[in-house]
Amino acid sequence: MENLTDQNFEDVVLNADKPVIVDFWAEWCPPCKKLGPVIEKVAEEYKDKVYVYKVNVDDNPILGQTFSIEVIPTVILFKGQDAISGFVGFREEDEIKKWIDKNI
Repeated sequence: MENLTDQNFEDVVLNADKPVIVDFWAEWCPPCKKLGPVIEKVAEEYKDKVYVYKVNVDDNPILGQTFSIEVIPTVILFKGQDAISGFVGFREEDEIKKWIDKNI
């Protein structure tokens, strides 16, 4: 899964040709480390329907501020220019799949 930065976020996410899921995380965050492999598995399964990226909020503070990320992990689904749905904290694989199916 590709990591996004403050510099490339707009080009990659807001101009994407299909929905984009962004996982906002940090290296020191235990729930983030637990969610990471689940998100990666879902990303592989849904690769024809959505793009999935990660943003390290410690390395990219502008994005954290832009999207008011106060708790991590935070996962947001973007369609075009809009953040349409999201969740905070760890979720099981089945929950994430249901969330994606409902929102794409």
